[in-house]
Amino acid sequence: MIICCTEQLLKKLTNLITIMEKTLILIKPNAIQRGIMGDIVTRFERKALRSAGMKMMFLTDEILAEHYAHLVERPFYPYLKASMQAGPVIALCLEGAEAVETVRQMVGVTNSRKALPGTIRGDFSMSGEQNVVHASDSVENAQIEINRFFKEGELFDYESAVTRFEYGGEETLKYMK
Repeated sequence: MIICCTEQLLKKLTNLITIMEKTLILIKPNAIQRGIMGDIVTRFERKALRSAGMKMMFLTDEILAEHYAHLVERPFYPYLKASMQAGPVIALCLEGAEAVETVRQMVGVTNSRKALPGTIRGDFSMSGEQNVVHASDSVENAQIEINRFFKEGELFDYESAVTRFEYGGEETLKYMK
């Protein structure tokens, strides 16, 4: 009986991999220059968000115009563009239950001076412009942004040895097929 239940649980845990939300984080050039990218990634790992893909890249004019299409006509866009092209960024695709909302809470509000202590922006930034990270703001935008920054074959599904220790009880059932 115990073996049967364990096998069923393992099957449900395996299904969990395919239904977790994914979200995009960009670790901005100022965070890389300041040497805090490891601190930022560690926060997400400690929260039990799993990395599905990570890469360092320079952002082109085209990708920035697409990513910030809603801001291109704003007077501050040239400063934003220059900031995002001051060095490479790290594109990070994270996954987990309610990953988009969880990451947004961890990151804090856009203006870092108003971000609460304990959030990434609250702890690592004092600027509204140099705010160390970008995070997807909705599940729909996360998918668009992930497709913008990651090509086919650059994201990975894998079974984590610790997933069964990160979710449990009724919560486990909620996120499993």
